[in-house]
Amino acid sequence: MGFPDIRPRRLRSNEMIRRMVRETTLSPDDFIYPLFVTHGKDVRKEISSMPGNFQQSIDHIVKDCEEVHKLGIPAVILFGIPEKKDELGCEAYADDGIVQRAIRAIKSNVPDLVVITDVCLCEYTSHGHCGVIEHGHVKNDATLELLAKEAVSHAKAGADMVAPSDMMDGRVAAIRKSLDGEGHTNIPIMAYAAKYASSFYGPFREAAESTPQFGDRRSYQMDPPNSREALREVALDIQEGADIVMVKPALSYLDIIYRIRERFDLPVAAYNVSGEFSMIKAGAKMGWIDGERVMMEVLTSIKRAGADLILTYHAKEAATLLNK
Repeated sequence: MGFPDIRPRRLRSNEMIRRMVRETTLSPDDFIYPLFVTHGKDVRKEISSMPGNFQQSIDHIVKDCEEVHKLGIPAVILFGIPEKKDELGCEAYADDGIVQRAIRAIKSNVPDLVVITDVCLCEYTSHGHCGVIEHGHVKNDATLELLAKEAVSHAKAGADMVAPSDMMDGRVAAIRKSLDGEGHTNIPIMAYAAKYASSFYGPFREAAESTPQFGDRRSYQMDPPNSREALREVALDIQEGADIVMVKPALSYLDIIYRIRERFDLPVAAYNVSGEFSMIKAGAKMGWIDGERVMMEVLTSIKRAGADLILTYHAKEAATLLNK
């Protein structure tokens, strides 16, 4: 049987019917909102390449978290901008570090909001790399101890979940062992399992002040042409104890999200990264695209590909539209 008996347009004829048969739906529940916390008071410095996003002191971070919670967004992820940087990124795992202090303030004021922390050293090191440097190279095993210390310090401060983004081999196992050894057996790990050495991170590096001072991160982040390798990385992280696995970036790696969703039964997160966000904002500013519609189409595509959770700088704007 074919045309004219089969007419797919019948189910597209009006908005109510389209809603009834819609296969993929977005909700504020899907979003995790990234925040950049810095030292000082009453600091709210807009990030020039990421309109509507800010480096903020803790007092403003708390206000932002209150707004996020009211919008129905369940979680934020924190990135810290230290007062001082050094070779070993000591503030990353200091009890009074900027992220540790922010966690305590958020949990005191918005206790029901899930606070996730990025576990990495790049924002805190003077060289801007994600690990310990020896003779110009990032040393994998020497970095693991520091990442584990960072994760434990976040858990002690009250974080609900930790998210290692460094791409060192074995870091999930090292973090799981340290968390469990310190009594934090209930803290989940959301692993940046397939994190690519992408060109879409430029605006984030402005936001987090984390640009490498020499070389690049291609010796530890994944090569963009590879897809089978992503499945191997995810499998390893799951074996080491990851509770959620993440793909980063999202939009240029929808095929990777799909393959992981089809292969593994853990929750899958995807990071709709800064460059993806900024392209939409720039195009909308120039009048070349309808920014709101493109935003929602992109977020829907990420969920349609198989992501259960979406880390996105669009979270507040998208949630506001979804709540109407």
